Amino acid sequence: MAGNGGIIGPVQDPVISDLLKTFTCASGVFTMPHSGPAPGDVDYLVVAGGGAGGGPMNVDGGGGAGGYRTSFPGGTKLSLTKGTAYPVTVGGGGTSTPSQRGAPGGDSIFSTITSAGGGGGGLSDQPIPAGCLAQGLPGGSGGGGAYGNASQVPPATGGTGTPGQGSNGGEGADGAPPAFGAGGGGGAAAVGADGTSSSGGDGGSGSANSITGCSVTYAGGGGGNAANPCKGSGGSGGGAAGGPGANAGTINTGGGGGGPGGSGGSGIVVIKAPNAKVTAPGVWPISEAYTFRKAGTWN
Repeated sequence: MAGNGGIIGPVQDPVISDLLKTFTCASGVFTMPHSGPAPGDVDYLVVAGGGAGGGPMNVDGGGGAGGYRTSFPGGTKLSLTKGTAYPVTVGGGGTSTPSQRGAPGGDSIFSTITSAGGGGGGLSDQPIPAGCLAQGLPGGSGGGGAYGNASQVPPATGGTGTPGQGSNGGEGADGAPPAFGAGGGGGAAAVGADGTSSSGGDGGSGSANSITGCSVTYAGGGGGNAANPCKGSGGSGGGAAGGPGANAGTINTGGGGGGPGGSGGSGIVVIKAPNAKVTAPGVWPISEAYTFRKAGTWN
């Protein structure tokens, strides 16, 4: 039997495993554990809120997916100071406002990593000079352009995505009614499809990630609406399909909303601190147990 800081009993070795924290609400705090390997490197997944589809009005563009940034697997980990608290912000999805382009999604932030909110989809049926509203907004991924008639100036282009975070939105069709479609929002892994004379553009596909231990696809773009039954499909990763109806992106995926009028899905932040979770059966030093309890890493 050994004395170990106030407890008499056999000294036990702790079992060290990974610490996984998932943030799905608007804000929170991550405290870097005292345990684990130096210097305190963590993997992260930071997905921003998706943009909303344009409108709700007519043939409106799909919302762009929220910005997608990750170190997992195989990327550069983020180095944190042990025992230090780091604020976390989870971006909300953008919402639609009548007769306007879709609102951008909110940024998601963890330490020095910021993912940009998805761009809103363009709004159709705007006279010159208000035709610029037909363009998709830029963002983590860009929103899709709305239907644009032949005299549209500037043209109904998709919004640009942020390099390293997402893709451009698709362009709205330029043709005569009644057959025309809006562009799909961009996704983390692919651009949004252009609208055509016969259909709305599909949202760009998102990216799969297994940081949580199972594969989940995030940051898909929203589909563009069309003036016929062929609406654009939502991109894999929470993107919503184009109308009818205001189809919303899936929460905590950063998926873009469908045109017209679909809200974007909220984002998510996941942090994985390798070998930083303590499981301690038996009896071992109070001083060490106190340190881990204070850091929130005692199980």
